[in-house]
Amino acid sequence: MESNVIYGINGPVVTVKNATCFSMMEMVYVGEEKLVGEIIGINDGFTTVQVYEETTGLKPGDPVVGTGSPMNVLLGPGIIDNIFDGIERPLKEIEKESGAFISRGSSVSSLDPEKKWNVTLKVRLGDKLKGGDIYATLPETPIIEHRLMVPPAISGTVVEIAPDGEYKIFDTVAKLRDDKGNVHDLSLCQKWPIRTPRPVKERLSATVPLITGQRVIDTLFPVSKGGTAAIPGGFGTGKTMTQHQLAKWCDADIIVYVGCGERGNEMSQVLDEFSELIDPKSNRPMTDRTVLIANTSNMPVAAREASIYTGLTLAEYYRDMGYHVAIMADSTSRWAEALREISGRLEEMPAEEGFPAYLPSRLSEFYERAGRANVLCGAEGSVTIIGAVSPQGSDFSEPVTQNTKRFTRCFWALDKALAYARHYPAINWIDSYSEYFTDLDPWFEKNQGKEFIKYRNKISYLLQEESRLMEIVKLIGSDVLPDDQKLVIETCRVIRVGFLQQNAFHADDTFVPLEKQKLMMKTILHLHKKAQKIISNAVPISQIIKLGLFDKLTKMKYDIPNNRLDMFDEYIKEIDEKLNSIE
Repeated sequence: MESNVIYGINGPVVTVKNATCFSMMEMVYVGEEKLVGEIIGINDGFTTVQVYEETTGLKPGDPVVGTGSPMNVLLGPGIIDNIFDGIERPLKEIEKESGAFISRGSSVSSLDPEKKWNVTLKVRLGDKLKGGDIYATLPETPIIEHRLMVPPAISGTVVEIAPDGEYKIFDTVAKLRDDKGNVHDLSLCQKWPIRTPRPVKERLSATVPLITGQRVIDTLFPVSKGGTAAIPGGFGTGKTMTQHQLAKWCDADIIVYVGCGERGNEMSQVLDEFSELIDPKSNRPMTDRTVLIANTSNMPVAAREASIYTGLTLAEYYRDMGYHVAIMADSTSRWAEALREISGRLEEMPAEEGFPAYLPSRLSEFYERAGRANVLCGAEGSVTIIGAVSPQGSDFSEPVTQNTKRFTRCFWALDKALAYARHYPAINWIDSYSEYFTDLDPWFEKNQGKEFIKYRNKISYLLQEESRLMEIVKLIGSDVLPDDQKLVIETCRVIRVGFLQQNAFHADDTFVPLEKQKLMMKTILHLHKKAQKIISNAVPISQIIKLGLFDKLTKMKYDIPNNRLDMFDEYIKEIDEKLNSIE
């Protein structure tokens, strides 16, 4: 490996003069401490390096050494229940080595090289394997089986296998001979470049929803497994809280949580919450199926850019085993700000609001790596991307939000007014949308019946109608409205408070199964329809309100446990009896 020296330093951007041995996107080591960097520009005079660690103390003349390979991560057992920085360095191990603060140039292995794993071989001598085939398994956590796969570019015949037993990640457990006679060692790990999507056999349509247990999402704005969603919102609107809730309760097998440029206390909150929370499916701690990537706001800015791709590569690796993975990126705005800072130091021509002209293409590259697919091992897996966006001053017209809307099919717009009114989740039902209805409606029809879709459409219509009526109320007051329009406003109050608003700290309301969501909609709409009929017979709405039915329905989310859905029949019976008494 040829060595060159630093010519100039501008923050995380380092230039090398007259270097001819480097290639574009090659990973390099910079300085005596071997800081990790990546080649991002080459011309006949200078090579430009983006350094992913703090460059304080570097000086011209310090060496820059190439590795001959692109920026990559180590994939193998030990990823789950771990916390990494943006370039897959394990923070727990770094803490043991350097204390509370991360030292520069830390060369700790991403995965523990000394830990032994109980490996079970799944192949025999003479078996023909191709890229993606599973040759061994091991229990990574009590709920996740790690499946060791042949790297995608390798195929051949098994010529040697080790007996079942305990092995370290770099131990060879099988050998393959390819058609050219070359022998490839198969260990418990492999490397993969973070900017290259891992291949799949066949991409599938987005026809299965990601069930989150959050009513406003599952009912009004669903996202599919393998889909993309954006959560834009200003400071304090609950982006991180919403992502925490989705990470805890969505029916993905594995969660990859990327804290990109967020405050350190938010990441420590994630760690505390996830270690205490019990996964409802397995009764094990949530950390048994969670990977955390922490690149907080006080960490080197260039590593933010890498952290997004690191998280995606880890998610794709588990997808290739046949798992459904959800990646929470919090927040893509901080990632875009890192792009802007690096772009400024490179003296590139700025586009809108100083962001680089390639911002849309980078966002597109990120969200396009989501998807549901038949993977190389023959199973089905998916990567669902849910990205938070932090527009300054809640201005959704800024470039990151607008370009994110172009590449995501689900938009959960967080509203400052709702958040300050303590309406959680603060997803504005007028500004938000989902483009997955056409793809997902056959699934909902098959699993929840046509009524689910009918109820959802009616509730959406009533909320739109209420929005229109509230414009009139603001101008001339509610007294001038006829009773049928007052009924719409009263019903929508129940929908907003009793259905869309959810309590993350209530045992029955933090996660609500689809069947209960459907019955809640049915009960609210039954009251609306009955009351509408009575009002058409000249009975004033004030008489209906006095019955207390509307107030009772706002509390049914708490009063009806998730395992006592038969109680909805009693509610409908009570509605019929009370309304019949004044008809």
